Amino acid sequence: MLCGGSNEREKPIEAEMAKKNQAIRRDIKILLLGAGESGKSTVFKQLRIMNKLGFSLEERSGYREIVFSNVVKAMKTLVTACISMEIAIDDDCCPCADRINSVNNEALGNIMEVWNEQMVSDIALLWRNAGIQKAFERRNEFQLEDSAPYYFNEIERIGSENYIPNEQDVLRTRVKTTGIAETFIKMNGQVLKFFDVGGQRNERKKWIHCFEGVTAVIFVASISEFDQKCYEDDHTNRMMEALLLFDEICNSRWFCETSVILFLNKVDLFRDKIKTHDLRLLFKDYQGGNNFESAVDYIKDQFVNKNRRKDSKQIFSHLTCATDTNQIQRVFDSIKDIILQRNLLSNGVS
Repeated sequence: MLCGGSNEREKPIEAEMAKKNQAIRRDIKILLLGAGESGKSTVFKQLRIMNKLGFSLEERSGYREIVFSNVVKAMKTLVTACISMEIAIDDDCCPCADRINSVNNEALGNIMEVWNEQMVSDIALLWRNAGIQKAFERRNEFQLEDSAPYYFNEIERIGSENYIPNEQDVLRTRVKTTGIAETFIKMNGQVLKFFDVGGQRNERKKWIHCFEGVTAVIFVASISEFDQKCYEDDHTNRMMEALLLFDEICNSRWFCETSVILFLNKVDLFRDKIKTHDLRLLFKDYQGGNNFESAVDYIKDQFVNKNRRKDSKQIFSHLTCATDTNQIQRVFDSIKDIILQRNLLSNGVS
């Protein structure tokens, strides 16, 4: 009788353990979201590096043309800005500017047909030009990729005959995300699957309903773009667009039971920008001046306060620099317990 009673008492425990083991074995699905230009696809690339997959020599070689195209497009953007803003370019640089400006979208799509030593020399000379630097200082007034100065400063290496992009070059490439990309990392013996989806407006409607029941949403918002406009139009502020999307995602019926982790990204750019740019241009009631910590806290509150389920949903926020592999690794180390615990709770295991 005693043995039989013991077995009866153990059955619920065994059932609970079986349930827990099943939950642990189940893949954890995490959705990576954010408005266009937020840096979420850079975070996605970091996941591959964190998983020790990285990028093979063949894969990095495949990014050469993307790097070249990004570099030329960025310099053409600056030349065009000089023209539209009537910023003078020195006479000795005018032929360089003309050659860069003559590269059309078709040529950018077939970059190897126009990429040569002359173009590399033109880009290097223009980047040192005072007029181009004046346009660069006003880059919030037009659309310029954040990676532009990095590539310009590396133009000698990038323009070398046997150039192969390194991981940092790959991380900084810009290719518009369309559709859904998937990767995974292993954490504490658990497989975490990450899905990166298109951030632009016309991409959003394709995916929201497909991810009901995911364990967590990581929302990436660029904290540095409070004075920039969206690529989709020249009227909507990028941060206001991010706040609008965050409101939509955080309070969506599809993500009622989903943990939300907020990455306030591009903190490195924000740290420099807040020294000379007034946050009150966007948020009239901001009173923190050019203080970095005050500005960060204020912007974080703008996002967190969008949560209309404060009694049941907590927003976990982190400052990030998506191009910094070590920092992103530390952030994921700090949120892994949240993700793993949430997975157990969502499967009925406390």
